[in-house]
Order: sequence, then structure tokens, then C-alpha cells
Amino acid sequence: MAVVFHCEYCGKKIEASDSAGGKWGKCPSCHNKLYVPDLSSDEELKLAPVDETEEQRRDRLMAETFELTQDILQEREIPGGPGDVTGPVSEMSERELTKNIVVYLRRMADGELDEAGRIIGLISPHRRQALPIIDRIALSEIPEPELADIPPQVLSGLIRTLRVKVS
Repeated sequence: MAVVFHCEYCGKKIEASDSAGGKWGKCPSCHNKLYVPDLSSDEELKLAPVDETEEQRRDRLMAETFELTQDILQEREIPGGPGDVTGPVSEMSERELTKNIVVYLRRMADGELDEAGRIIGLISPHRRQALPIIDRIALSEIPEPELADIPPQVLSGLIRTLRVKVS
């Protein structure tokens, strides 16, 4: 009869011969050293103690994830967004629009969502003029100095999201 158990590192199901029970071996999948339980003996398996600090950290991260998920689910339409344009739109220079786009991306990266929502209200009425500027920022090898500390993948995601909101 074979000893069937799961690797404690990768979770892969392992079948070992009875003769391997009570000895150390390597997982065929992840190659980590692990103990093969001996099912023929009557000795009770001992469990490792629970690390309380790790459990608290995991619980805290789960709570933060839940809060962020709830915030995202409860987001509503941005005031001043594309559907709120009611009157004539005043002209905005390309330089000022570029500045507003950069400030929007910075606020989003810093988690200042209310301020970013206000700024997108300024950008959205000028979507025709804003889209080429957004594309230019997206294709730029060197980001604007205000955005240089944002990881490239995060900045790319923020730019894509802005483009969708504006178009």
C-alpha cells in the first residue's frame, strides 16, 4: 500500500511506497525536502505551532483587501464626467491640458481619488484634444518628471484607465 500525502510547499499530491514512510525525501515537483509520513506506526502526527504574527498579518491584509474591494464596488459616476457636460466648453491650452493629465495620473498613483475625480472633470470636456496627449504620454520612453517615480506597469495601467474614461 502506498503513502499518499500532499507536498507542504507546492501542494502537489505525492504517492510514496510504504518503505519511504518515516523518512525524508524530495518532492518530485518542487524538489523541496519533506518528511514522508509513516502510516504504519501508531504515533500521532505532530502539527507545527501557528505563527500568531503571521496570522495577524494575513488577517490585516485580508481586511484591507475587503475594504478596497468595497470601495471599488461602491464607486459611482464622477461628477463633471462625460455625461455632465451641459453648457459650452471653454477652451483649454494644450499645455494646461497636459498639466491636468499629469496631475490626474499623479493623484491616482498617490491614491487621492477625490482630487483625481475633480481633475478628470476638467479633462473630459476636452476629450478630442486630450486623447492625443494621453497617447503621447503613453508612448513616451521617458515619463514626465512628476511621474518618474511611478512603476512603469502602474503608470501604464493608469494611462489606459484614463484613456477609457476620457473616450
